[in-house]
Amino acid sequence: MKDAGAPLFDAPAPGQADEKTKPDHLGHRDRLRRRLLDGGPEALPDYELLELLLFANDARKDVKPLAKKLLAEFDGSLAAVLSASPERLRRVDPKLRDTGIAALKTVAAASLRLARAQASERPVIGSWDKLVDYLRIALAHQPVECFHLLFLDRKNRLLADERQQRGTVDHTPVYPREVVKRALELDASALILVHNHPSGDPTPSRADIEMTRELGETAAKLGIALHDHVIVARDGHTSFRAKGLL
Repeated sequence: MKDAGAPLFDAPAPGQADEKTKPDHLGHRDRLRRRLLDGGPEALPDYELLELLLFANDARKDVKPLAKKLLAEFDGSLAAVLSASPERLRRVDPKLRDTGIAALKTVAAASLRLARAQASERPVIGSWDKLVDYLRIALAHQPVECFHLLFLDRKNRLLADERQQRGTVDHTPVYPREVVKRALELDASALILVHNHPSGDPTPSRADIEMTRELGETAAKLGIALHDHVIVARDGHTSFRAKGLL
């Protein structure tokens, strides 16, 4: 029998009360972090990886509904969510704050820089898969056509990646003389042309093919090689050289 002055119930162990009163979503956050650290990124589905990033959006509320809403809006594509503009993200849900958007864009920027660094480690021709990965991260989810130029040195290493033009949803103006002029300024020995198709289909148009041939002829006259023209899109990519179009 307990002493008269003893408490009717035993006191909880240290931390036990806190654990019982902790909101369920906070325990869920701890478990997600542990699964990521122990099992790596493959241990989490896309919506849970997105949850981890969105913890910055609200320290007190469950962000799983927001993560799933964003993925649903972008057809289940985590890459599309990360690539979306801040304005586009805010339209999906006004509750998405600058802190949450900044977390998403930080990962997008870090992924792009990592892919670029990996593509630049060796001659481009010898690390083609890494180059394509970089190009898809940079351009596949852009809402309008963008035309990029990859300038290569004599060892086929990447000198520069520059956006020459930004167009509409289905057209980007390209000026061969301006392209060649810039190559000469950089003392580039070769070029790779890159642009995206926002439609998702990387099939080259007749205009793409004609422009590539014209630019290749102009560059060749000045001793600059056109190695390839790559079209990237959500559904894949097309290499003009692989297709026999160069």
